[in-house]
Amino acid sequence: MLDIEDADVVTAEPETGPPASRRTWLRMIGLFAGVLLLVLVVVVAALFAWPLGSDRLRSGTPRGYDFAAALAAGQAVVSADTAAPQVRPDCRSRLLSHGAKTAKSVLLLHGYTSCPSDYAALAQLFYDRGYNVYVPRAPLHGLRDTLAYQGVTAAGLVGYADDAMSVVAGLGNDAGVVGISGGGVLATWLAEYRPDAVAHLLVLSPFYRPSTAQAPSVAIKPLIVLFGFRVLPDHIDDNGFSFAGLSQYLRIAANYADEPRNERLANVAVAISAGDPFIDRRAAVDIPTAIAKDNATSLHSYEFAAPLGLAHNILAPANLGGRTESIDTMYFDLYEGRAGEQ
Repeated sequence: MLDIEDADVVTAEPETGPPASRRTWLRMIGLFAGVLLLVLVVVVAALFAWPLGSDRLRSGTPRGYDFAAALAAGQAVVSADTAAPQVRPDCRSRLLSHGAKTAKSVLLLHGYTSCPSDYAALAQLFYDRGYNVYVPRAPLHGLRDTLAYQGVTAAGLVGYADDAMSVVAGLGNDAGVVGISGGGVLATWLAEYRPDAVAHLLVLSPFYRPSTAQAPSVAIKPLIVLFGFRVLPDHIDDNGFSFAGLSQYLRIAANYADEPRNERLANVAVAISAGDPFIDRRAAVDIPTAIAKDNATSLHSYEFAAPLGLAHNILAPANLGGRTESIDTMYFDLYEGRAGEQ
C-alpha cells in the first residue's frame, strides 16, 4: 500500500500574471491605442502639410478700363444691388462719381459680416475732397439672409476685390484702397498683387490673424483647413462669426507674397484699437510695415487707446458717434501719407 505520508505531493504554483483572457484584452487595447495614435499623427501631419495656395490667390487680373468702361462697370454693380430684393437697402454698393475721371480715386472695402454702410461718412469725405469713390458690397454680404456670408470663398473674395480695383483704377489717375477687418485683408492683397493700380494702402483693424485669446497660433492652419475647406461642418460663434467664412480671409492672408514689389506704392498706413479683442494687433502693424519696407515707402500708424472704448469696428459712424468727423479726417490724412493725429 502507498503510504500517503511518504508520497511526494505535487502542488501547482499559482499564476502570478493576469489570466490569458485578460492579457489578450490588454494586448488588443494597446494595439488599438497605438493605431489611434498613429492615425492622429497622420491627421495632424496632413493638416499642417495641406496646401493653402492657388494661382488665383497669388495673382491679380487687371482689366484696363478707361473712365467710361469703369463707370459703366461700377454702375452695373450698383444697379444690380438696387434691383435685388435680397440685398438690404442700406447695404447696397455705392459709387460716388464727379462725372469725369478725377486726379484721385479710392476703393473702400468693408469687413466680414458688414456692408458698405460702414463707409457712409468716410466715402462722402473722400468725395468732397475731389475723389471718385467706389464702395462695393462683398459677395453674400448685406443680404436679408443674415447667415449667407457663411458661403464666401477665398477665390470669390479676391475676385470681387480684383474687379473693384479695376473699376477704381479707371475712375482716377492716382488710385488706392482702404479696407477694414476682412476688407483690410483684401486691401493688402491688392497692394501686393495689383501693382498696376494701387498707389495708397490704408488698413483699419486688419484681420490677418486672430488674437491668441480667440485662437492660438498653432491652431490657425488646422482651422483654415478644417473649416475653410469645409472638411468639418461650419460653426457660428457667439459673435455671429462663421468659422468657414473667417477661414477664407485667413487663407488669403496666408497667400501674401514674401517680398511684395509695387513700384507704384507711395504710402502705407494702418490704424488699430488697443481694445480690439479679435485681431492679432502685432501682425496688424507688422504686415503693413513689411510691405512699406519692401517697397521703400512711408508707413504711418495710429492706435486708439483702450479707454476710448473702441473695439474692432473703428469705422462705423454708429460706433464713432460724435467723433466720426475728426476720426474720418485722420483716416483721410493717413491714406494720403500724413501722420494721423487724434
